[in-house]
Amino acid sequence: MAGHFEATPGGGAAVALDEVEIAILRSLAVQLLELIGPGDEPAEGDDPLAALFAEGPSEPPADPALARLFPEAYGDEDDELRAASSEFRRFTENDLRTRKREDALVVVRTLDALTPAGDGAAVLTLTADECRSWLGSLNDLRLTIGTRLEVSDEDDGEEGSLYRLPDSDPRKPMVMAYLWLGALQETLVETLMP
Repeated sequence: MAGHFEATPGGGAAVALDEVEIAILRSLAVQLLELIGPGDEPAEGDDPLAALFAEGPSEPPADPALARLFPEAYGDEDDELRAASSEFRRFTENDLRTRKREDALVVVRTLDALTPAGDGAAVLTLTADECRSWLGSLNDLRLTIGTRLEVSDEDDGEEGSLYRLPDSDPRKPMVMAYLWLGALQETLVETLMP
């Protein structure tokens, strides 16, 4: 079980994590929460029902990582598609941000609830719902890190790819985190497949 998820009864999954892995995952999830930003809570006295129908932003985020997390719906080839994307974003981005925020909070809360053994390691056991949140958050973390590293499809086969960076390269820790998150995500997906 060390380093990869295994299925548990009831549709959940479990993985053994050491204290460094727990700290890294928690830190990354908190950074993701900071990137996504706080939720818009209705002001005291505001109608909570009206808040459900509040419109979101109509322009894509300027930050490339946020633009990757909240992509354009229809591209931007022409004015008509740009207008359709803008309209779609206005009515969907707030809900998508809320879901991504809730997924990252599940990661933080499940890690905080761990009781490490004397060696600092612990077994993280997730319910089926927590697994879905973890999958979403692992995906968001990989998209964010991949965007920051400018990972592309060409990186898989090039000689000078990010995957073969020397240890002295300052990007190396983020590449290692990117690859590790991908392995965690892959094993979690495999445990949830029938």
